[in-house]
Amino acid sequence: MNKEELIKQTAKDLFFNKGYLHATTQEIADAAGVNRSLINYYFRSRDLLFQTVYREAVESLKSQLDKVLYDKIPFKEKLNIFIDVYMKELLKYPYRESFLITEICSKNFALKEKKKSAALAHFLKEIAEEMEKGTLKKGDPIHFVFDLFALMSFPVIMTPLYQKLLDISKEKYKTLIAERKQLILEKIFN
Repeated sequence: MNKEELIKQTAKDLFFNKGYLHATTQEIADAAGVNRSLINYYFRSRDLLFQTVYREAVESLKSQLDKVLYDKIPFKEKLNIFIDVYMKELLKYPYRESFLITEICSKNFALKEKKKSAALAHFLKEIAEEMEKGTLKKGDPIHFVFDLFALMSFPVIMTPLYQKLLDISKEKYKTLIAERKQLILEKIFN
């Protein structure tokens, strides 16, 4: 792995896996075992490094999810795979969503490039069709998407608080999270 890739992987691990939301370039350099000037050489600043790392992480997840959304398989099977893909990424990078929210609120960089997702529009259409068939409760498909992502991401985002508040061990919490997919599928289908 070259130095630029090493820096990106280290930053991704610090930001999204370990939750060091405000890691400095020096902390990233130390964790990567490189000189801080290399970060400035490749990325010019911590913010540009973050934007690069975030964009790559989002594109990777988006391409995986888009593939599932466009797959011509029964809707319930599609949801099953979608939840698997999303939860796997969420558990790999549990702080990515928190980091995104923090950055959006402080700098608004992520929203500057936002364009409509054709895959999401396709998915919303499929949701509406499933609602018409009666496999899903009728309503606004956007509420379905809100609920789906809340059911998947909220328990992971809230892990530290829930573990303390409910006095749950890491092992028990992992078990509970592993049970989420089946619970989600049971909740969303009529």
